Amino acid sequence: MRTLKEITPEEAASYVSNGMTVGFSGFTPAGAAKVVPKAIAAKAREEHQFGRDFKIGVITGASTGDSLDGELARADAVAWRTPYQSNKYLRGNINLGKTKFFDMHLSVLPQNLRYGFLGEVDVAVIEASEVQPDGKIILSTSVGATPTICNIAEKVIIEVNEFHSNSVHGMHDIYEPLDPPMRRPIQLSTCSGRIGTEYLQIDPNKIVGIVRTNLPDENGGFKEPDELTNKIGENVATFLAGELHSGRIPHSFLPIQSGVGNIANAVLGAIGANPDIPAFEMYSEVIQDSVVKLMEAGHIRFASATSLTLSPELLTHVYNNLDFFKPRFLLRPQEISNHPELVRRLGIISINTAIEVDIFGNVNSTHVMGKEMMNGIGGSGDFTRNAFISIFTCPSIAKGGKISAIVPLVSHTDHSEHSVQVLITEQGIADLRGKSPEGRARSIIEHCVHPSYKADLEKYFTAVTANRGHTPQTLADAFSMHQRFMETGDMRSNPA
Repeated sequence: MRTLKEITPEEAASYVSNGMTVGFSGFTPAGAAKVVPKAIAAKAREEHQFGRDFKIGVITGASTGDSLDGELARADAVAWRTPYQSNKYLRGNINLGKTKFFDMHLSVLPQNLRYGFLGEVDVAVIEASEVQPDGKIILSTSVGATPTICNIAEKVIIEVNEFHSNSVHGMHDIYEPLDPPMRRPIQLSTCSGRIGTEYLQIDPNKIVGIVRTNLPDENGGFKEPDELTNKIGENVATFLAGELHSGRIPHSFLPIQSGVGNIANAVLGAIGANPDIPAFEMYSEVIQDSVVKLMEAGHIRFASATSLTLSPELLTHVYNNLDFFKPRFLLRPQEISNHPELVRRLGIISINTAIEVDIFGNVNSTHVMGKEMMNGIGGSGDFTRNAFISIFTCPSIAKGGKISAIVPLVSHTDHSEHSVQVLITEQGIADLRGKSPEGRARSIIEHCVHPSYKADLEKYFTAVTANRGHTPQTLADAFSMHQRFMETGDMRSNPA
C-alpha cells in the first residue's frame, strides 16, 4: 500500500504557483487549513520582493480563519475569492478592488465546481483529523465544500491536525449527489438521518503530502447577550410560540436554522428558554456555542450542520463529553446542509440577520450603503427561499442611532419581498404574510421601526401613497435617508 509522504508547510507551498486556483477546507475558521496558507503567503511576499507576480484564486466552503484569509490578504496573494468571507483584511482588499470577489449561495458552490463553471482546481489544501494510505480521510470540525474540492483538484495536500485526534470520528456524513441528468432524490427525511459515509474517500495518488499540525480552530467567542439582543430573541420566541398555539406550527415543532453571531445566539437562547416551545432539532449551517448549552439543558435534541464552530473552551468541553454529544451532532457537506430540497421537505424555520430592510420587506444582507461588501450572502438565501417560515432579525438602529436599519428602499437587494415572511427587531414583530406592499409597509413602520425614525418613514410613506401604484415608491426620494447619512453622518432629518 502506498505510504503517504510527510512534508513541511514550505514544501507544500512549492506546489502552488502564480495564477493557480486553490481550494481550501474551512467553513468559518472551523476545519480551515492553518499552516500551509501561511507558507503560501510567505512565498507570495518573497515573490513580490523580487518583482514577480504571485496571486491565486481562492475557493473555500465559506469564511475561514485569519491564518488563511488574513495571511493571504495581507500578502496581497488573492486574485479572486468565492463564495463568502469575513476577514477584515480580505474585505478591505475586496472593497479596494485589489481582490475580485463574487458572492454565491453556499449550497450551489460544490455543484458549480463539478459543473466546471469556476474552472479547474489545481491544488486542494485541507485539514483532517486522520488520513489513511488508501485515501480515506476523516475530516475535522467542518465539511463545507471539502469533498468536492478534493475530488476535482489535481493535487491534494492534507494538514493532519492532531488537536482533534479521533474526537470527531463518527460525526460526519459525507454524501455527494450525482450531477444531472443522473441526479436522484436525496434520501433524507429527518435531521438525524444518515445517507453517506463517516469518511471522505479520494484517489490516494492525488495526495502529494501531509503536514502535521496540532492547532485549535481560530474561533473567537461570542459576546454575552445584552438587553438589545435579548429583546430581539424574546420577540422571535414570542412569535414562534404564537404560531405553535395557532396550529400553524405542529405541536412537535419544526427544525430551526439560525445564522451565526451574537443575535443568533441570543435568539436560540430565547427560543430554548420559552416554556411554550418544546425541545427542538436544528438543521442549519453552523453549530455554535448556544447550541451546546441548549443541548445540555435538554432544549435541543439534535443538531445537523456543516460546521462545529465553537469557542476553544467549549470545543474542549465537547471533546471531554463525547459520550453525550457525539450521538447528537452530525456534520454534512454544505451542499446537503443547505440543500433547498431538504429545507422544504423538513419544514425548516429559517432565522437570519439583515443589515437593512426596506418598508416593503426587501432585505440587504451584504452591502453597506449599497457599495461596500461586508461578508456575503452565505447560506441565508438557501434557507429563506425554501423555509416553512422565513424570519429576518436586526436591531432597528445602528451607529448609536445615526443609521436606521429600516429604510424606504434597500441600497442592495439580497432577499426580495417574495421570500421574506417575518421581520423582527427589538421594537416588535411584522408578520408580512398575505399582505400587499402597502400592508407590509404599514406593518413594518408600526411594529419594527425605532421611534426616532418613525415620523420620517411615516411622512415618506404618506407622500408616496398619494401617487398610488401597486408598490408606492418615488425614485427621487427612495434613497434620501442614505444620502443624508453620506452627507451629514446621520440618517435622521432632525437629529437630537
